[in-house]
Amino acid sequence: MTDRKTELAANLAQVEQRITAACVAAGREREEVTLIVVTKTYPASDVRILSELGVRHVAENRDQDAAPKAAACTDLPLKWHFVGQLQTNKVRSVVGYADVVQSVDRSRLVTALSTEAVRAGREVGCLIQVALDAGVSGRGERGGVGPGGIEELAALVADAPGLRLDGLMTVAPLTGEYAGREQAAFGRLMDLSTDLRRAHPAATMVSAGMSADLEQAVAAGATHVRVGTAVLGVRPRLG
Repeated sequence: MTDRKTELAANLAQVEQRITAACVAAGREREEVTLIVVTKTYPASDVRILSELGVRHVAENRDQDAAPKAAACTDLPLKWHFVGQLQTNKVRSVVGYADVVQSVDRSRLVTALSTEAVRAGREVGCLIQVALDAGVSGRGERGGVGPGGIEELAALVADAPGLRLDGLMTVAPLTGEYAGREQAAFGRLMDLSTDLRRAHPAATMVSAGMSADLEQAVAAGATHVRVGTAVLGVRPRLG
């Protein structure tokens, strides 16, 4: 086993232990939580190793990094998630490889995703990104739509050709009433998910929690956690 494979295997095992312990503490089955490994800034060779180690879900947040990496890994049994803020001029590229876009937060993006999904003959899963720090603008600091905008956006996704409404995503906010209160933030997302599923019963996915707060996300009921640093190590400085 190469040094890097040994390192990633050890890190994955630690994260697995954390998720399992969090599930036990929350009275949940381990199978209820899917690990998504966020591979941003890391090479396709790491994605290959992760696949060998049994990872099936990977995520990226920048198309310029993700597109060539996904192209280099088309032979692997992976599901690709796009988790970053997405500009409409990148949609055609992202639809080419992403199975799920977790950062849907405005109607114009829904229209663009639908157009490109139909053109590519693909069905793309969509999560509404919820901004729990949304101010009067209805938008969050790190993207996302305020809770009041979920219903309208979800209806647009559900009715859009080529798109599938899978659920909700959030990033623990750094400002506002939920700053430093990750468990409360994720609990609020679960309440919003319950509301969403009344109108869209199949939209069961709840993506929340990262390396530092995955336990709080599992405790709240998240179905997917997005872990990067805890698996791949501290990211190299960019620039």
